[in-house]
Amino acid sequence: MAGHFNSKRAFLPQTKQTQFINKILLKIPIKKAAKLCNVSERTIRDWRRGKFSMDLKIIQELCLKTNTSLPRNIKTKNRYWYVNNGASIGGIAVFKKYGRIGGDPEYRKKKWFEWWEKEGKFKKHPIINVCLPVKKPRKSQKLAEFIGIVLGDGGVTKYQITITLHHKDDKNYGKFVVNLIKDLFNLPVGKCHRKKFSVINYSISRKNLVNFCVKNLGLKIGNKIRHQIDIPKWIKRSNKFSVACVRGLIDTDGSIFIHKYKINNTWYKYKKISFVSLSKPLIQSVFKILKRNGIKSRICQDKDIRIDSVKDVKNYLRIFGSHNSKHLKKHIK
Repeated sequence: MAGHFNSKRAFLPQTKQTQFINKILLKIPIKKAAKLCNVSERTIRDWRRGKFSMDLKIIQELCLKTNTSLPRNIKTKNRYWYVNNGASIGGIAVFKKYGRIGGDPEYRKKKWFEWWEKEGKFKKHPIINVCLPVKKPRKSQKLAEFIGIVLGDGGVTKYQITITLHHKDDKNYGKFVVNLIKDLFNLPVGKCHRKKFSVINYSISRKNLVNFCVKNLGLKIGNKIRHQIDIPKWIKRSNKFSVACVRGLIDTDGSIFIHKYKINNTWYKYKKISFVSLSKPLIQSVFKILKRNGIKSRICQDKDIRIDSVKDVKNYLRIFGSHNSKHLKKHIK
């Protein structure tokens, strides 16, 4: 079809067009006709019904291959013959409505400012965001927890850091994350609700912030698993920072779940904690930090850390704590 992109269109009255296509199809099957001319069978059926005008070059090829004469009363027009007429009609309608071409500039300006305040200023943009200054906080437990959150459910691109949380289960935790970001970096946080995936993306768009987090804090741009990410060294050197970072990791990528089992027709259940990651260095670091703080855990299949005993689950929540209410509710139950 690409070879006929600029060819003219052929016009016949609907009945005449149907008769003409039927005459061709008596000599050649519709499937073969479509294949010879590199169009779909549906296109030829639409022509037969008189639904659309025909491609002149394709019709000429079909006539040549089936020894069929081209109708004498056929009319031709350029492929986009209707554009000028449509543009003129549209222009007249706009002029009648607004008294000018291009609509109401005041209305456009108003809608632009509404978009800017709600969405535009939070979007990634290499020109808008590259030179804006950012607050660069000193290393602290709060900053270490933020790093844990990004290592857990976050992503880093050249111009943006995004944290993705469940739109219902993590709704309250999302508020905590927004306040933490504002406290650390004094930046607005953009929110994008992706209903199809049941998540909300919390985004901060600053190239200078990304540069600071990569060069000074140890985050990496791109795929976390491909990079085999790990907790940055400045965090691992401090137990307080390590505890805060692991809290951020498990609040996002961890879970508290109920383990049930049956003995002598009696059901027993208790809570366990799980943290899963396909980054082996990260799994090893979390395991060592838990051990350093007296929490017994085990690694399953090189990707899943399990805290099994009731005592260790309680000790984890006592020492590491949680800012995610969904974990705290499960612990209370």
